[in-house]
Amino acid sequence: MTNSDPGSPTPRKTDRWLEPGPTNAQVIYFLYLACFVVGITAIVGVVMAYINRGKAGGFVESHYTFLIRTFWIGLAYALVSAILIVAAIGVVLMLAVAIWIIARCLIGLQALQRNEPIKNPTSWFLGT
Repeated sequence: MTNSDPGSPTPRKTDRWLEPGPTNAQVIYFLYLACFVVGITAIVGVVMAYINRGKAGGFVESHYTFLIRTFWIGLAYALVSAILIVAAIGVVLMLAVAIWIIARCLIGLQALQRNEPIKNPTSWFLGT
C-alpha cells in the first residue's frame, strides 16, 4: 500500500528544524546572529529555545540552557551599555556585548557540530 491517498498528510522534510534537537539549536544560534541585522530574530530564537528545552534530551539540553542564558544575559549587558552611552563608555561596552554574543554563538555552533554539550551552560562568560 502506498501513501498516495490524497487525505493522508505527508510529513514535510523542512519541519525537522522545528523539532527539538541539534538542528533546532543550530537554527536558534543563527537567529541570534541574525539579530544584528534584523533585530527581532533573537526573540524568536529564545521563544523556540524555551519551547524545546526539556524535550531534546542528551547533550542538546545544555545548548538550550546556554541559548536562553545568552539571550537574557546579553539583554542585561546591552541595557547597562545603553544606559552608560551617556557616559561615552557605553559605546565600547555595546561593542563588547556584540562580540560576547557572537563568541557564545560560535562556541555553541562548534560544540553542536562535534555533538558535544556546552561545558558550563550557566556561565556568565563564554561557557567554556
